[in-house]
Amino acid sequence: MAELKDKLRADLSAAMKQRDTVVTGVLRMALAAVGKEEVAGKQARELTDEEVQRVLNKEAKKRDEAAEAFRGAGRAEQADAEVGEAEILRGYLPQPLGDDELAQIVRDAVAEVEGELGERPGMKQMGQVMKAANAKVAGRAEGGKVAALVKAQLAG
Repeated sequence: MAELKDKLRADLSAAMKQRDTVVTGVLRMALAAVGKEEVAGKQARELTDEEVQRVLNKEAKKRDEAAEAFRGAGRAEQADAEVGEAEILRGYLPQPLGDDELAQIVRDAVAEVEGELGERPGMKQMGQVMKAANAKVAGRAEGGKVAALVKAQLAG
């Protein structure tokens, strides 16, 4: 079901054979996080590729936050290690959207909601516009950035 999870497993196996301890550790952690997410809730289930991407994205963000904390504490070596781990995880994620692409998706979402409502959406319809935009973004941009662009479009 989840091709991405199979790719993580295959890459883990290859990294172990090459004795690449950094990649092995990162992929083990990623697969553990995926496994934890699969058994969370009332019933165990297999995650889709999109859900696996969300888990990997969350893990990469954790590494970014840890790197920032290490830098603030003057521990550059640990910060660099965390950044390296985040980059390994991002290698499994789709390319993030550029600013122009994201702005176009938001404009399209506003137009889509406008077509449904028959009038230009306002701030009250932000949720509808966000839902339409997030469906097209599919985890390739941060939610806060999407929300900021939607607000700007609706206010302007």
